Amino acid sequence: QVQLVESGGGLVQAGGSLRLSCAASGGTFSRYAMGWFRQAPGKEREFVAAISWSGSFTAYADSVKGRFTISRDNAKKTVYLRMNTLKPEDTAAYYCAADITFERPGVRATDYDYWGQGTQVTVSS
Repeated sequence: QVQLVESGGGLVQAGGSLRLSCAASGGTFSRYAMGWFRQAPGKEREFVAAISWSGSFTAYADSVKGRFTISRDNAKKTVYLRMNTLKPEDTAAYYCAADITFERPGVRATDYDYWGQGTQVTVSS
């Protein structure tokens, strides 16, 4: 059983930065592709970023490309999402997810097997 716990969310002004963390326990973290998704009130969960086992492959939603950076530390069993130049439209609950099947990460929520409980990010204008 894989457990994922996100942290690092909070309230920030537009233009500011935050770094989200997702700590994993159980299983073999270095064999999980990891992803970040977000969900705003009244909207569907959407893909944000993903990273392969080794970190050699990353993918980003067009809306965050150039502003967000996903990374991982397999020794610490943690994946990070560095968010710069935040905008009010980035306000959402952010979730990390683990795909225990494939090395290269997918961009659909259905590609992932385990989810964290989420951390709220609020960007004020």
